[in-house]
Amino acid sequence: QVQLVESGGGLVQVGGSLRLSCAASGFSFSSYAMSWYRQAPGKERELVATVTDAGGSINYKDSVKGRFAISRDNAKNTVYLQMNSLKPEDTAVYYCNAPSSSWYKRGYWGQGTQVTVSS
Repeated sequence: QVQLVESGGGLVQVGGSLRLSCAASGFSFSSYAMSWYRQAPGKERELVATVTDAGGSINYKDSVKGRFAISRDNAKNTVYLQMNSLKPEDTAVYYCNAPSSSWYKRGYWGQGTQVTVSS
């Protein structure tokens, strides 16, 4: 059974940092590209960053380039999102998922982790 458990969110001031973690289980983690997404109140969920299965290629949403860094540890079945220089517009619930997977296509998501940036 696929499980995605996000953690590491919290309340932080503008300019602060947080490191999010997503522990995955129930599938061959190292075989999938992994992505972080976020959903702000009243908005659609959006893609933030993606890392390929072996970590060789990474892409970011333009608004987070230079501030966020996605990484993964295939030995620990975990994907991370280091967030620096946080802004109020980064406030959202953050989720991880594997965008090429069957469960993603069926609409499975973990519980997410709340990030709140106060000004």
